[in-house]
Amino acid sequence: MFRFHKTLDVITLFHKPSTPASLRVLTLLKQVSAHASETATEDQATDHTHQNKLQRTEFELNVTEDPPTSDQMRSILEYVGARQASQVVTGARDEADAIKLLAENANRFKPPVTVDWNNGRAVIGDNESEIMKMIAQLPKETSSV
Repeated sequence: MFRFHKTLDVITLFHKPSTPASLRVLTLLKQVSAHASETATEDQATDHTHQNKLQRTEFELNVTEDPPTSDQMRSILEYVGARQASQVVTGARDEADAIKLLAENANRFKPPVTVDWNNGRAVIGDNESEIMKMIAQLPKETSSV
């Protein structure tokens, strides 16, 4: 019998290694991703009750040091609200301004920004609880034979 697996949701981190907040988010996402993809050990092989309750959500982590493209920026601001433009691009008043300023100077982009493209969510900065909430809301994969 064939088994079709759901494509993993993609979480993108717009990252800047020299920024402590960005490093914290990268570490968090790597830990959560690794934890989600762990398999049962031999000791756990007979009883999966605890793991079934946790319902770990796997996702594909995409880390980029490049700023978002104009289309990506439009999506990000759609997810967080155009009023948040200044939180993503220094000096931006709205979406159009953010895209214009970013095109003029990519250094105006303020990482980290974590984006769930598949489900239309984004978190600006290193708010761990919001990032964890976003990941917890990813659809859970159910296995069917």
